[in-house]
Amino acid sequence: MHLKNKILKIHPKDNIVVALFDLKEGEILNLEDKKISLKTDVNKKHKFALKNLNKGENIYLYGVVVGKAIRPIKKGEAINSKNISHHTQEYYLPKNLKKISTPNLSNNEYKNKTFDGYHRQDGKVGTENNWLVIPLVFCQNRNIDELKKALLSGLGYGSSRERVFNLDRLISNFEAGATKSELLNEKVLTSEKDSSQERLFSNVDGIYFLTHEGGCGGSKYDSVSLCNLIAGYINNPNVAGATILSLGCQHAQISLLEKSLKRIAPDFKKTIFFMEQQKSNSEEEYLAECIKKTFIGLIEANKIKRKPAPISKLTLGLECGGSDGFSGISANPVLGFVSDVVVGQGGSAILSEFPELNGVEQELINRCTSLEKAKKFKTLMQNYNKKATALGAGFDSNPSPGNIKDGLITDAIKSAGAAKKGGTSPIVDVLDYTEQTIIPGLNLLCTPGNDVESTTALAGSGANIILFTTGLGTPTGNPAVPVVKVSSNTSLYNNMGDIIDFNTGTIIDGVSTIKDCGEKLLNFVLEVASGRVKVCARKLGQNDFIPWKRGMSL
Repeated sequence: MHLKNKILKIHPKDNIVVALFDLKEGEILNLEDKKISLKTDVNKKHKFALKNLNKGENIYLYGVVVGKAIRPIKKGEAINSKNISHHTQEYYLPKNLKKISTPNLSNNEYKNKTFDGYHRQDGKVGTENNWLVIPLVFCQNRNIDELKKALLSGLGYGSSRERVFNLDRLISNFEAGATKSELLNEKVLTSEKDSSQERLFSNVDGIYFLTHEGGCGGSKYDSVSLCNLIAGYINNPNVAGATILSLGCQHAQISLLEKSLKRIAPDFKKTIFFMEQQKSNSEEEYLAECIKKTFIGLIEANKIKRKPAPISKLTLGLECGGSDGFSGISANPVLGFVSDVVVGQGGSAILSEFPELNGVEQELINRCTSLEKAKKFKTLMQNYNKKATALGAGFDSNPSPGNIKDGLITDAIKSAGAAKKGGTSPIVDVLDYTEQTIIPGLNLLCTPGNDVESTTALAGSGANIILFTTGLGTPTGNPAVPVVKVSSNTSLYNNMGDIIDFNTGTIIDGVSTIKDCGEKLLNFVLEVASGRVKVCARKLGQNDFIPWKRGMSL
């Protein structure tokens, strides 16, 4: 539907409504043939009471409980952290699950759509053809940096445009006695120079160098989890092969990674080089050997070319970060539309961030295709929340100051909007962290709400493209998978256009619908998947990789 009014009631059960514009105290609004006089100012993206609410009364938004009144709230009064608190309804496993059908979104329109991807021997298709250089332990991070400096510039994979910051004038003016105000007004970014050069390996989209702080010194469980994650990255269809750097004595042993790879890909055929520094005679010799082996791997990777593939070969990672009060109305439902289309065509989608599914558990349980999957989801949610609470940070601690400032007062409000990314398709599988996507359809993946830890996990579980919604602006990307940034509002798109790829704010502006934006986003995704469009995160070199130390992040 087109949003033409100043306010929006999302669901018939809701007793609070969303302000689409800044509203003033005393303003008279019409909703469902009833007049509402505002008792307070209400900032856009925030909510106000549709009726008088008693202390202890449940707050409904998106048709689910998202909080509880902690004092009486008058009709027309703004909702804030001083008058409501986080609260959700209990969820349970039903005796039987009703069969949920994949929505029919005029699927004939999409069945002939294709993208040009890299076909792997296991039948998967990559949207990119990348080589990864990964350390098994943090002791190798410096070596990773040395290899990065040598290989990227030497093979033509450096940034095509480099910013040039000139400090000479700052220094000279400071020495001449300039004031702080004068220094702040000085121009520092003088130009951007084109440093692009022809790539030797034209069919290799990127060489990416991952670093992390794990592999030793922590719990052995985290080292096993790290190896499972790295195995998932190597097995990702966007990855042609990898060079793995090991010190030799760490918890995350090469044999542990080999075991992880064999478990998830018994017929693994990609090129992989294991390099152990403690078996070399010198650091110089070790790095030289890493460079030569990687070069040989790139020769093999360059032999594959893009060919047409159906939508069914897409696996979408669904993510949100820096969310605002519009995310659940515009950007997230648009991702839900795209997800339903891809699933309807036989593809896959992965909905992550379990702390941001708090409050909509029952809806997701009811959408599971089996009681076994529903039980696994319930158990993972309960165990995660229990562990987080024991560490002093339950799910209710999830919203950031930026979320709250822009209308997401409780975790349940945030979650109810975040879940819209998963559309309405049945849930075919529930995955614990690092488990692989193997069943086509909508999958749930247990990850934290931390943006980078979650996108890191999505790529490790098989996503070959990630759709990332944001209402405030989040500068992040992934080394294995292109990340498409989708803004919830037009102001963000205009102000931070260098990090945002696609705008759904036109829904809030009242000039387009979820379906309009969904169809345009799907076409954009196919262009990205075909290598014809480079996402902003790739242009800016945003290639973040943060493994989850289980139980230590929310």
